[in-house]
Amino acid sequence: MTKLFLGNSMWHLITEADFVAKLVLFILLTLSVLCWAVFFYKLILFRIKRKQVAAVRNAMKNVTSFEQLLEVASEHANTLPGYFLKRNLSFLKSLLSTPDGETKKNLTYTQLELMQQHVDQVADDILASEESYMSLLSTTAAVAPLIGLFGTVWGLVQSFIRIGEKQNADIVTISPGIAAALMTTLGGLVVAIPAFIMFSFCGSQVRKLGRDFVAISDQFVVLVQRLTTH
Repeated sequence: MTKLFLGNSMWHLITEADFVAKLVLFILLTLSVLCWAVFFYKLILFRIKRKQVAAVRNAMKNVTSFEQLLEVASEHANTLPGYFLKRNLSFLKSLLSTPDGETKKNLTYTQLELMQQHVDQVADDILASEESYMSLLSTTAAVAPLIGLFGTVWGLVQSFIRIGEKQNADIVTISPGIAAALMTTLGGLVVAIPAFIMFSFCGSQVRKLGRDFVAISDQFVVLVQRLTTH
């Protein structure tokens, strides 16, 4: 009994568990693998995209004409901020176009307001897409302990049923079954705690990226106002 929770004994408890306990542990293992995959995927993307935004912001500081702005958008076309510029420049082009096919140089106050709203909407859409897969982390953090608890309750019920059948409540007899049952709760916590930390960290990264896009949005709107107001 002294080696019950050590090394091979832990694995022995898993192999000797019933189908429900094994199914619970398998579900928890699957959720854990998915969470770690999502976390590292998002972590890499956040770092790349924040660097891309910083590069575009630096490039926009030297822009003095629409031609240069188009060059910046073209140079960073395959990046997230490049997509942001492309969508907003397309909308700006539609505002500057007249019904007779010509292009005007100035925007009205109403059109500037529409431009601001469009910029904000594009930024919101981008940030919403950056939250993809994060629901898996939050759901796992909330559900994993309950799944583990279900496995424990099931295992305890089965242990007490066996005690009643054998008419024997000796600790040596019942401890392996109870230990196996408690393993699912342990598994649920092992999965849930990292998932919660991952979700919190990814949320902070989304907020940082959001601040970056607020800055680039303001920078873009100020640039458009300067270039279309004389």
